Amino acid sequence: MSDDIRIVIDTLKLEDVTLAGHSMGGAIAIRYMARHAGYKVSKLALLAAAAPVFTKRPDYPYGLTKEAVNKLIEGTYTDRPKMLVDFGDIFFARFLTESFKDWFHGLGIEASGHATAMCAISLRDEDLRQDLSMINVPTGIFHGKQDKVCPFVLAELMHAGIKGSELIPFKYSGHGLFYCELEKFNRELIRFIG
Repeated sequence: MSDDIRIVIDTLKLEDVTLAGHSMGGAIAIRYMARHAGYKVSKLALLAAAAPVFTKRPDYPYGLTKEAVNKLIEGTYTDRPKMLVDFGDIFFARFLTESFKDWFHGLGIEASGHATAMCAISLRDEDLRQDLSMINVPTGIFHGKQDKVCPFVLAELMHAGIKGSELIPFKYSGHGLFYCELEKFNRELIRFIG
């Protein structure tokens, strides 16, 4: 998927890009920066990024277990609406109205079930630790301290692995930091973009 970013940048003839990626989009942005040497990107914003590794490994005790991700994948095929409701319940760290929950659930339902499963497989299996050192642009790491999808320790690992990066913690946010602390998120993102 990182190659798709290059196609978009070339097709639209973009220059001086601030590349922002949330969750899996953050992992894709990291892979793009490594694979394409940051082509045309001047700043990188990682928003609750599912990186450097989403699942636990023998040499990596952080993130979700592979079994938990396998259950998510299985749920995508056997009872997708329930899987999305369960995932939505851990996505935000603050109260949501029923209307907001319905809207958020609808976004998940509209996505391709097959694509959802393939993305989860990619997250389960990819390892971006080596990619971090290849990032050579100003990088903002925006991450919720209460994130149950991508624990805050992942942000600390990215910060340690990306030279000169800035870690911007969101004390009251989960994975949906863009909503949990909406005003702070917008203010910090605008400041970072400059």
